[in-house]
Amino acid sequence: MANKDYYETLGIERGASEEEIKKAFKKGALKYHPDRNPDNKAAEDKFKEMNEAYQVLSDSDKRARYDQYGTADDNGAGYGGASDFSGFGGFGDIFGDIFGGGGFSSRNQNGPKKGADLEYNLNLTFEESVFGVEKDISITKNEKCDDCGGSGAKAGTSAKTCDKCGGNGQIKVQRNTAFGSFASMSTCDKCGGKGKIISEPCKTCHGSGKSRKNKKIKINVPGGVDTGNVMPLRGQGEPGEKGGPSGDLYINIRVTPHKTFKRNGIDIHIESHISFGYAAIGTEIKVATVDGDVKYKVPAGTQSGTVFRLKGKGIPRVNGHGRGDEYVKVIVDIPKTLNDKQKSALKLFMEASGESIDFSDDKKSFVDKILGK
Repeated sequence: MANKDYYETLGIERGASEEEIKKAFKKGALKYHPDRNPDNKAAEDKFKEMNEAYQVLSDSDKRARYDQYGTADDNGAGYGGASDFSGFGGFGDIFGDIFGGGGFSSRNQNGPKKGADLEYNLNLTFEESVFGVEKDISITKNEKCDDCGGSGAKAGTSAKTCDKCGGNGQIKVQRNTAFGSFASMSTCDKCGGKGKIISEPCKTCHGSGKSRKNKKIKINVPGGVDTGNVMPLRGQGEPGEKGGPSGDLYINIRVTPHKTFKRNGIDIHIESHISFGYAAIGTEIKVATVDGDVKYKVPAGTQSGTVFRLKGKGIPRVNGHGRGDEYVKVIVDIPKTLNDKQKSALKLFMEASGESIDFSDDKKSFVDKILGK
């Protein structure tokens, strides 16, 4: 389904929230699922398309790639429709919300589970965001309990298999709904879905198998990042359960605004003030850049608001090549007051330019006011 509009497939706007995406898929799943449309190839194809769209838009990383490149696949191949509906991650949960599993075999709740993701807000100076920086951060997260080795049972004891669910963590439940009778799997109420019962919990972790610890992590922030960028650190989140992988840690970048430099994409914008005298005859000015001050020759006759470019003095491309440019806007400062010598000189200049300085009182110009007439 590469190059197709996933948002259109689900009937939602591009800025839809996670809840709106989930709601749209629920609606489509009820209408087009093959179990409700036997021998209907069109419904089956539509269901595949909607599931494909949901798999991308419900995943923040895939959705970001799709929004930027038009495909969520790293190699641009897109996501093809699958015919085996039992393997669709997340679908069982959504359909189960509606009528307890919807005839699908639920995922094994007692199997390996990925740990929860974590977030960390990292504040950077403007210079750090431009050139990159190495940062040491500290997060508090769950780690395997040292005393029980993560089992949750007191040292010298072990957990026993739940006799109600047989260690599966789930029990079968038959439900009657408006759509018919459906068999679903529910969490075992005796072991809480763990499949194991701990008679003597570890005193340190109280049977959870985990303990809160402070962990230091070194982060290499690449040059060019900006506020709103997110750096994923795979496997640095909460630990998984029953052999599942650890979650991820997402670093939210926040850049402190600079007093002089204004960022626009990978370009930098600044203002440089000069006198109207220098603007008229030209001059050489010193311009601030993130690499240090540089000299620039302002040509004679430069008008206020003129913008010139310093090529390659902007922001580096994140994980790429090249840099943006710096744009310098010249502001010509007009003095608000003049002394007698300045007034006389300006009067001579105007006379030499053929400009009249003899105005009536009701038509006083800006120049009159400068000359104090």
